[in-house]
Amino acid sequence: AALVLALLAAASVATQACSWLWLRSDPPALRPDVPPWLLAALHLLQLGFLFRCLHALKVGWKVCWAKAEEEEEQSRMAFLSHDISMLRLFETFLENTPQLTLLLYVILRTNKAEPFQGLGICTAFLCVTWSLLDYHQSLRSFLQDKYGLSLGSSIIYFLWNFFLICPRILVVTLFALLWPYGVAVHFPLVWLAMFLWVSLQGTDFMESPGPEQLYRAMVAVILYFSWFNVAQGRTLYRSIIYHGFILVDSTLLALSWLWCRSPSDEHSYLIPVVSATLPCYLLGLALRVTYYKWLHPNVRAQQECGYDEVDANGRSDGLAFRSLSVPDLVNRRMQWLAQTQFPISRPAGQQFLKGAAAV
Repeated sequence: AALVLALLAAASVATQACSWLWLRSDPPALRPDVPPWLLAALHLLQLGFLFRCLHALKVGWKVCWAKAEEEEEQSRMAFLSHDISMLRLFETFLENTPQLTLLLYVILRTNKAEPFQGLGICTAFLCVTWSLLDYHQSLRSFLQDKYGLSLGSSIIYFLWNFFLICPRILVVTLFALLWPYGVAVHFPLVWLAMFLWVSLQGTDFMESPGPEQLYRAMVAVILYFSWFNVAQGRTLYRSIIYHGFILVDSTLLALSWLWCRSPSDEHSYLIPVVSATLPCYLLGLALRVTYYKWLHPNVRAQQECGYDEVDANGRSDGLAFRSLSVPDLVNRRMQWLAQTQFPISRPAGQQFLKGAAAV
């Protein structure tokens, strides 16, 4: 519990810090029309993300009720929604997912569960998976309309993340049942490994080296629970390494619980559930392969361009960004992340520096 509380406090501070750093690096025209000291105070009070949401609602309301279509206001709204999607993803994995693990631990420890607790756990699992889908849809919004996420693709994307995340959280919770202090050792070790792995991939998301380390640390927490791509180029081999590591780690956690639990343990009813975690994880991997084989936008781009490579490989004849009449209002951070997911066809003379479009 102490580890979770410490992680929650650090996560809240880190999320607010990211929000504040992003606001400082944004063009003045895109910043909220409030004094800088007030923005700083709101973030210091851990209210920066809430303020962003309220500000986005205000801009969205203005766009919805505008009598004339204003490209600038629509681009401004898209810019705000992209940042909110990313911050929501950070909040989900840095705050909500540890809380979900703690709640599941308390229920299994006490062997008591109220109906509302069971409903809350199911809802929490769905919300964690939904945040990944929302993030992916945000990245897709940079592509042309024909590469949009269809209903079938959304369902498969949602399901494969759901089937991969649920077993991971369950085995971590079961490991904590036997060794509560063991998680305090296991999490930092895996987090450190993920942090080093992200650093070796050479991320370039933030504006300066210091904040970049903060970003890598937050991504490492996400990777403790779920796959998250942070670098350009082929993801196939990185994905195999990551899922292989998580599969081995989760299997060892589950086997340690099965091996070391007492025969008279009151949690014997969980044995079938634990036994189903491996098939569940493998099903998630199968759905992931299905998505990338037939439903990923790269597949359609390959059919149109006539080349055979399945994954992103740095070619310039792949997917294309939608054309925007107000390029200065493109969210350069999320645009850079979109480049890590999809091979992008860049207009002549255009370069991308630290996620910013410079023509």
